[in-house]
Amino acid sequence: MTAPATTAPESAAAPGSAAALKALYVYGITPAGVRVPRSPGVDGSPVGLLTESGLCAAVSDAPPRLRPRRRDLLAHQAVLDELAAQGPVLPMRFAVLSPRTDTLLAQLRSDAAHLTRQLDGVRGCVELNVKGTVVPGHFADLVRRDDRLRTLALRTRLRPDYEANVRLGEAIALGVRREARRAAREVVDRLAPLAVRTVQGATDDEQVLSASFLLRSADETRFREAVAERSRACGDRLALSVTGPLPCYSFVDPRPAPPAGR
Repeated sequence: MTAPATTAPESAAAPGSAAALKALYVYGITPAGVRVPRSPGVDGSPVGLLTESGLCAAVSDAPPRLRPRRRDLLAHQAVLDELAAQGPVLPMRFAVLSPRTDTLLAQLRSDAAHLTRQLDGVRGCVELNVKGTVVPGHFADLVRRDDRLRTLALRTRLRPDYEANVRLGEAIALGVRREARRAAREVVDRLAPLAVRTVQGATDDEQVLSASFLLRSADETRFREAVAERSRACGDRLALSVTGPLPCYSFVDPRPAPPAGR
């Protein structure tokens, strides 16, 4: 099989046929009727569509070896970008495979209601991710405002030694992170009302903010302006960056919830 499917009745793979038994790489799920992406898929394979129950799965032949090479990651993203330009899409993470064409078609049939609700939930929306990292040079103003730090800095200056310097450095670093985390909370508080939904991501001592925002496409400009305003307001404590628009990875779950009691 040179392509998983063409257009029109792509769901017609007969059970037991070579097409029905072919392992597939899955990019995402859309409503039926989208155009076949022109971008080559992972490993250079052509991308096709499997249609079932009002849904399309964008797929290509599963490569013999699947590794997160940059060119394949970019190919995966390019296919999703083409689909997202046409309407809502449930994006799959890199390296999602279906063992057989007929298995994927059966899943589209059985999960059609759930997948359709997921698509409706992100229709007309994009995802933007905002990250914030600690600005380490903020300590001078922090020492002026924090009585404990100011006292510790004075003692260290009067009686300098290695342990005193270490204690002061640790206290300042802790205070800087505390201020950055406070600024991160302020950023989320300001941005969340502009979004349909917000999901907080993992953080650490340096990257104290990672949040994804589901936005109506029409609100993207206003959201970016709000990020810029926050960046000016807290730039001495927190360095902000925005990534996107992205497929709505953080706001969809292609898998239906298990029945109650299971």
